[in-house]
Amino acid sequence: MIRTGQAFDPSMRTLSEIHQEIERLSEDRAELWHRLSVEYDPQVREEIRALDTELDRLWDEHRALRARVRFGDRDSIVARARVEERLERAA
Repeated sequence: MIRTGQAFDPSMRTLSEIHQEIERLSEDRAELWHRLSVEYDPQVREEIRALDTELDRLWDEHRALRARVRFGDRDSIVARARVEERLERAA
């Protein structure tokens, strides 16, 4: 959903694209955990840590995009809050 007057960044991913990547990486991580349960391998453990870091980043991106879709761009929210604050002080 794009609101009138908002800029659209074509490089921005959609929620479904982010979610698909999260699912793919989660499946990869599950396979690595299975391999690790069969035999301990420090390299596999490092791959799991790297995937966990990437998944954390993707979930942060997912939450931020969901908030932007629901509430609008952060800069416009801050601008509206400042206007409301000035109006309250003037009243």
